[in-house]
Amino acid sequence: MKTSRDGEWLNVIIPCKWDGLTIEKILTKQWHVPRKLMHRFRSQNEVMLNNTFPHYKTTNVHSGDHLRLRLFRPEPLEVTPSFMSIDPVFEDDHLLVINKPAGVFTHPNRPDEHDTLVNGAAGYFQRQGIPSTPKYVHRLDRDTSGAILFAKHALATAMLGKEIQERKIKRSYLAWVHGRLLPEQGTIIKPIGKDPEHTVKRMVSEDGRYAETHYTVLSYDAVHDSSLIMLQLETGRTHQIRVHLSSIGYPLIGDTLYGGKGNIHYKQALHAARLTFVHPFTEEMIHCYAPPAPSSRLFTDAHIDLLKQIKNRS
Repeated sequence: MKTSRDGEWLNVIIPCKWDGLTIEKILTKQWHVPRKLMHRFRSQNEVMLNNTFPHYKTTNVHSGDHLRLRLFRPEPLEVTPSFMSIDPVFEDDHLLVINKPAGVFTHPNRPDEHDTLVNGAAGYFQRQGIPSTPKYVHRLDRDTSGAILFAKHALATAMLGKEIQERKIKRSYLAWVHGRLLPEQGTIIKPIGKDPEHTVKRMVSEDGRYAETHYTVLSYDAVHDSSLIMLQLETGRTHQIRVHLSSIGYPLIGDTLYGGKGNIHYKQALHAARLTFVHPFTEEMIHCYAPPAPSSRLFTDAHIDLLKQIKNRS
């Protein structure tokens, strides 16, 4: 789909597949515009078709028409910006993918907490002159490093949230686990719920939420009796990878909460190395690779290159 930005407006050339649709069908069925944003579009005349203000329910579009939406109007900053170093691996007018370092929370858990990745992203927005609040689309644990997807405006937030809900955003991880993991390829399907005896910990529980994790063994280190594995999530439960691997007897190196042995160089040997998704506006397939931090002793650029050679699951 052909799109371009003109100040606060997004210009979209109507593709053939939308020929004959009404404005309302495009906004609600194709782009899943939330009710609150739809109200703003209507009340403030923020949608145009061929330089006129259309009636949403009765106006049909045709291939080649020019649809304009005011997506980039300035919005108040809702979080305190922090001037931490940010490592972007992909960015355009709608999205930002950041390579999160280990040891940083994704978002604030208390009102006085200002050193999270969201605060850092807000500081980055401020320095780049982006007048909006970064919205994370998914999260990573504090001690997990790697790619996190942020949206830059309300419609991108809604559309990417729909992709997450429909499992269209694929997240691939690299991990080191204790022992030789056999079989070398498999799927773990076990429901996950809260551990009633621990405020943070999760556990496999019959009344928990459905959780599905695919894994593939990439190599085995006989000297340290550990396996390098690639994992891909179908669901995004809290601590999902950690709980699932521990439940089959192969906890993450360094993950003492779930049975792993401590490591002097790494608290948790887990890195979100690849993020694959369909861009909500251009409809291009986006592949983001987040290189491990230079200080990492367990993951290297060679491991990322190995991951690039492995095709995504369908």
